Amino acid sequence: MIRKAVIPAAGLGTRFLPATKAQPKEMLPIIDIPTIQYVVQECVESGIEDILIITGKGKRSIEDHFDRNLELEERLLKEREDEYWYNELRHIDSMANIHFVRQKEQNGLGDAIYYARFHCGSEAFAVLLGDSVNDSVIPITQQMIDTYEQYRHTVIAVQQVDKNRVDRYGIVGGTFLSDRIMQVSEMVEKPAPDKAPSNWAVAGRYILTPEIFQAIEQTPRGKGNEIQLTDALRILLQTESIIAMKIEGRRYDIGNKLDYLKTTVDFALKRKEFANDFAAYLRKKLNEFDKV
Repeated sequence: MIRKAVIPAAGLGTRFLPATKAQPKEMLPIIDIPTIQYVVQECVESGIEDILIITGKGKRSIEDHFDRNLELEERLLKEREDEYWYNELRHIDSMANIHFVRQKEQNGLGDAIYYARFHCGSEAFAVLLGDSVNDSVIPITQQMIDTYEQYRHTVIAVQQVDKNRVDRYGIVGGTFLSDRIMQVSEMVEKPAPDKAPSNWAVAGRYILTPEIFQAIEQTPRGKGNEIQLTDALRILLQTESIIAMKIEGRRYDIGNKLDYLKTTVDFALKRKEFANDFAAYLRKKLNEFDKV
């Protein structure tokens, strides 16, 4: 039922300066794979191959990454030992039908989603934030599609966070219908800890119905003088049900430097080609650190 996905990737990435002065934060590599490639792969593994990426000024490298590089391909073909990388590059440019549109101004996530209205039309669609990746047996987006097919309402992926960190996320509150499913009754964007309805945070993945576009049109500017998607969802909540789904798996937020470092370590330890050597190096460094 869900055939299209939207990946907002127009943010400035100021928390990663100076690295993001000239490159998008979504192109920051987790070892050797750009973050946004993991996001696109999640779509594909969930059965979605029609993807719209919302970019902005200075984001051309995202388009280039998913385009063909004939000169590089030709060189790799001449060097027989690089046939593996030739095949990898061809996989990247053919993994999905990817479209691009630019958000002309930094007006928030809600405004970015609004740029997808012509592409998605009257269909429900998935939204995957371009600066977070997931590690799960069943892709998070596939979990959400399954939930949408059961309830036929907007679905928001959520995860529990420490109460002293709720001011970093959109927070939902409501009544649990099961261990994983909540009927949402309240949503707040980055609330103070004493004002939060719960510690269930939006986890960067959504299934949105097309009614979200009308809700965005009615949404005033909120936090940061931007059009927040959470505020638009609060308007939508007045006319239709919204379901929150607890994710099964681990979400990695690439939006700040410490979490980015943790993500890199975790993914490195899963790579067979250097996991043992890297683990030994970490143990050595920890022993040296303990002695300081």
